[in-house]
Amino acid sequence: MTAHAHRDAHTPAGSKNMMGRYLLATALATMAATAGQASSVDGEVRLGVLTDMSGTYTDVAGTGSVVAAQMAIEDFGGEVLGKPIQFMSADHQGKPDLGSSIAREWIDSNKIDMISDLSNSAVALAVQGLAKEKGVISIMSNGATELATGEQCSPTGVQWTYDTYSAGKTIATALVKEPGDSWFFVVMDNIAGESLQKGTERFIIPLGATVAGSVKHPINTADMSSYLLSAQASGAKYVAFGNAGADLVTAVKQANEFGLTAGGQKLVGIVTFLTDIKAIGLDLAQGMVYATAFFPDQSPEAREWSDRFFERHGAMPNDGQAGVYSSVLHYLKAVEAAGTDEPAAVMAKMREMPVNDMFTKNGVLRKDGRMVHDTFLVQVKTPEESTGPWDLVKLVETIPGDQAFRPLEEGGCPLVTQ
Repeated sequence: MTAHAHRDAHTPAGSKNMMGRYLLATALATMAATAGQASSVDGEVRLGVLTDMSGTYTDVAGTGSVVAAQMAIEDFGGEVLGKPIQFMSADHQGKPDLGSSIAREWIDSNKIDMISDLSNSAVALAVQGLAKEKGVISIMSNGATELATGEQCSPTGVQWTYDTYSAGKTIATALVKEPGDSWFFVVMDNIAGESLQKGTERFIIPLGATVAGSVKHPINTADMSSYLLSAQASGAKYVAFGNAGADLVTAVKQANEFGLTAGGQKLVGIVTFLTDIKAIGLDLAQGMVYATAFFPDQSPEAREWSDRFFERHGAMPNDGQAGVYSSVLHYLKAVEAAGTDEPAAVMAKMREMPVNDMFTKNGVLRKDGRMVHDTFLVQVKTPEESTGPWDLVKLVETIPGDQAFRPLEEGGCPLVTQ
């Protein structure tokens, strides 16, 4: 299974228009690299989007992340260091072993310089670990686990968009107003779900909230009834979902069917995406609150870019997809500034240069790999408030980056003390 084959299967409509601006992945034989030799320092920049194109997070990431990366390459000019930028994409299907296998092939055979998106925390950690071993830059835009910038941080690893700390902090800061507020958690049964619950409890309990209970469900669960009935029986004020994509859509729709919101319980998406809200519909999602790193109406610049994305993809971007664009663009700027594709030099420039684009202003990439930027608490509009098909959310509160993300010294990243 080659990167070239994946690209052909999943390249979205419209990318052919960009063929003259930059090269897509070429046949493996033309790379002339010996397996196991990961060094890609040759002045030719090769980028890859490793994403979920067929599973739970297809709408969250998928071809939208591919389109976002292609837009960044095109907006940059299609070449860097005097050579065309090469691009490839692949579907990891939510499987860490498959994600690692694809990444290894890209590194050893294709001499790739940077791997981006990495939806699904388990896949993201596996690929970041491999990239660290091989000396290749990896940028996580759609992976939530704090471990990526904590105990498992990497000198070539970056977490761009959000994490379980920022999501929990944003939710807690905005929602827990009275001591005694009770919460019930419905989370996916994996490292990300566990981290989302713990990351939220970390902030709500000191503010006086109580946890009435929690349940875990497998990824890609079609019937959430037993989990939602437990949440309903708890009588908790807030029912917090630690899932995303198709699972969150299913959970919210079925929560309404079982009358949780009609009974006065409030639904909270710890990590939720604009594409999730669109799939749920305003009639069911109205009033729901969630944390996000980007939404189309956060600024005129964000709206202009989002409209261009919509023209390519047929859907508005969520924060993960916007993060792919922002991170790829910043990486290319760093390569140009460094005058080389050597990973350490590029990472140094990425940390030195502030992030200024449609995603954020004056973002900072720290030593632990965390890109620090403002986050937003948004609320889903009512059908009456909405002025169009994608006019879905309104701003409730902005949390400054230095308050939203975990302090550098608290993450346990070995790089911080070096």
